[in-house]
Amino acid sequence: MLKNPDLGLSLPAVETPRPTRKKKLGTYPFVSVVFSITLALFVLGVFGVMLIFSRELERSVRDNLNIQVYLKGTVTEKQRKQIRTDLASADFTARKENAIQFISKEEAAEKMIRETGEEFQKFMGNNPLKDAFLVTIAEPYQNQASLEKIKAEIEKMDGVLEAYFVENFIDGVNRNVTKIGLILIGIASLLLVVVVLLIHNTLRLALFSQRFLIRSMQLVGATRWFIQRPFLTRAMIHGALAGVLACVLLWANLRFANRHIEEINLLQNNDRILLLMAGLVAGGILIALLSTWRAVHKYLKLSLDELY
Repeated sequence: MLKNPDLGLSLPAVETPRPTRKKKLGTYPFVSVVFSITLALFVLGVFGVMLIFSRELERSVRDNLNIQVYLKGTVTEKQRKQIRTDLASADFTARKENAIQFISKEEAAEKMIRETGEEFQKFMGNNPLKDAFLVTIAEPYQNQASLEKIKAEIEKMDGVLEAYFVENFIDGVNRNVTKIGLILIGIASLLLVVVVLLIHNTLRLALFSQRFLIRSMQLVGATRWFIQRPFLTRAMIHGALAGVLACVLLWANLRFANRHIEEINLLQNNDRILLLMAGLVAGGILIALLSTWRAVHKYLKLSLDELY
């Protein structure tokens, strides 16, 4: 209450109105939007890492597919060199370092003793094992029919006792790889659609509160591009930020997994993972940009009655 000194009366105090915060064009609660986009991109990134690991596992299996070429006990050094030369020049041999490895019978015996712990040479009196070549097979020839032909071709070489490979193994690998590939592609496609819809709906709901401001800008003569520009700019920033945060979460989880599961290091392809992270950032920007453009474009076309 305020007192008037002249009249001696008490007057009610007038409360000063607080200034209202003006809503700027293109603004909305970005924290929840960035959080939602980050989680969606992170889930997509985790699945992308699983795809990379599956491809690396397949490559590892194929790189280790080989035929064991056992040599006769009477083979000469000249014959052994000729066999190696013939194998190296064959089309079915993989073109990579150490595609052909020679294992002497002494090395094979030492390896067997280490694995079994039994000195089998003492009670047998001699070393029954044979000198052998391990030949890595090129990927186009990694099927049962081709391996059968390769086996027959190698066994015709002078000095070769036998060629051996695990029958039906590669066909089983090919069947499983095809099934796993189709399943992963199906899940990836479904997950991508879910992520796009989630981000789109999140941004559309965030922009719902801006629909009357958009209408007001139209009524004062603002062009569509002038209205859309601040929304699209913020969408790009938020999409990029969400993509970076998703990459940070993905990198932290990979570091945690590497410390606790040593085998993961064998399957981790850093180049592909970096490419995946770049794709997450670009995808976050692109999806946020397109979703925002569609939402704003929709509100620009609605009549005043439809806005309510």
